[in-house]
Amino acid sequence: MSAGEVSPNMTIYINNLNEKIKLEELKKSLFAVFSQFGKILEVLAFKTLKHKGQAWVVFEDVSSATNALRKMQGFPFYDKPMRIQYAKTKSDVVAKADGTFVPRERRKRHEERAERKRREQHHDASHVGVGLNSAYAGAFGAAPPLSQLPFGGGAKSMLPEAPAPPNNILFVQNLPHETTPMMLQMLFCQYPGFKEVRMVEAKPGIAFVEYGDEIQSTVAMQALQGFKITPQNPMVVTYAKK
Repeated sequence: MSAGEVSPNMTIYINNLNEKIKLEELKKSLFAVFSQFGKILEVLAFKTLKHKGQAWVVFEDVSSATNALRKMQGFPFYDKPMRIQYAKTKSDVVAKADGTFVPRERRKRHEERAERKRREQHHDASHVGVGLNSAYAGAFGAAPPLSQLPFGGGAKSMLPEAPAPPNNILFVQNLPHETTPMMLQMLFCQYPGFKEVRMVEAKPGIAFVEYGDEIQSTVAMQALQGFKITPQNPMVVTYAKK
């Protein structure tokens, strides 16, 4: 069935995905790239051979799915162009929401296992968040773009630092701990002049992104300022200090 024969709906089906990418990283990266188009209810991908190289992204509304399908068709995701169409069957999460869901007994055990795993991950994430939020609240309370993370101690770190002048390298802060360089590359490589992403292992939550020149870096900064990889973490993007 071609994409034209499937009526527009909230779920997009993606194939031709890189099969070497680990499942959890794939799902997080898809979430990161597609959340710019609207609220995502669920990202589905499976380990089974039958479903390799495929994923489903469930949006809250049809317009978000349509926008994502148009804008991301052929997007080079992990070095392979994505092929996107509307999903042929309604996703369970949407069916539950509109009251048309019928349980499938075969999948019940699998879903229970997945739900347990999701709860554990959510539990872990909420613990990670507790540690992050207090630090970020202090660092980003009043004027996020002007402040750097308070790495130094004492009175000096309380003084607001002057912002760095425009240049070709961006300093990205307030990233969730699970962010990978590849996830950031997927976001920033959409803008012309992208060169590379550098993360500092010793300091999670920050990254440097390099562009060809300051005009290109400024375009990316304006487009991704406040972008949320997770709902709790709006990105803070400034020029890097050289």
